[in-house]
Amino acid sequence: MSTGIYSHPDCSLHEMGDWHPETPARLQAIEDQLILARLDGLVERCGGPLADEAAILRNHSRSAMDLVRDNLPGAGEHYPLDGDTLLCKDSYQAALRAAGLAVAATDAVIAGSIDNAFCAIRPPGHHARPGEPMGFCLFNNVAIAARHAMEVHGLERVAIVDFDVHHGNGTDESFRDDPRVLMASFYQHPFYPYTEPTPVTATSVNIPVPAYSGGDVVRKIVLEQWLPALHAHRPQMIFISAGFDAHKEDDLGGMALVEADYAWMTHQLVEVAREHAQGRIVSCLEGGYNLSALGRSVAAHVKALAELD
Repeated sequence: MSTGIYSHPDCSLHEMGDWHPETPARLQAIEDQLILARLDGLVERCGGPLADEAAILRNHSRSAMDLVRDNLPGAGEHYPLDGDTLLCKDSYQAALRAAGLAVAATDAVIAGSIDNAFCAIRPPGHHARPGEPMGFCLFNNVAIAARHAMEVHGLERVAIVDFDVHHGNGTDESFRDDPRVLMASFYQHPFYPYTEPTPVTATSVNIPVPAYSGGDVVRKIVLEQWLPALHAHRPQMIFISAGFDAHKEDDLGGMALVEADYAWMTHQLVEVAREHAQGRIVSCLEGGYNLSALGRSVAAHVKALAELD
């Protein structure tokens, strides 16, 4: 498999203060582990343009976009959108770049120039609702990319798989009534964002799990609930909201996954994509705040995408 890694220095411009766990250091930790894993000669390094307004507005209201664009503070200052989501002077640039990289990866995978892609991007996106940012997230990168695949490239069915420790409420809200999109996730419950989605519907398999759940619980969910739903949906492309904060070393979550669990889940999704989607996967970084665990988990995820282990 040919795998592209999409990133750009602009994604490190967004910062929310030294106290905040969603920090530019996350991308450096990923880069360090990819180097240690000796993946540089085995994957393609890719960039991409800023997302244009049309791409953002396919998933978000103009007021949501304007809220970010029009409230950028001065140098060294922060503007709070909510208690844990802040803007700095470069946040809009970073958010456009993150969404643009997800769109560029989607274009490349659909064109066949690469088989799949991992987007090392921030700010993350899966809590960003169509009408407002929230939960560290400004624009919903995966939702924007999925809409691009359907509305620009004409795909009829896609799947979004979210293995972040938190429920991807923004993604769920974006596609709740769209039969073209299947969302599959697990998430720690009760936990932020304290949403209560119906666990299984015609277009979603969102499975709550208790704190301290480990790989045995998650693998059972994947085998018994995700995979049957994915095969029934027959997605023409799979998007992954790749959050790594369900790792046992991550203090912002309370689950107990390890790198091998992320690699195993990724292998399962690669097989589904090979059967139904010509192998097409675009994965976008979401959470993961223990820097060492994050870097190691991303390296395992990328190696599985590239079928190097």
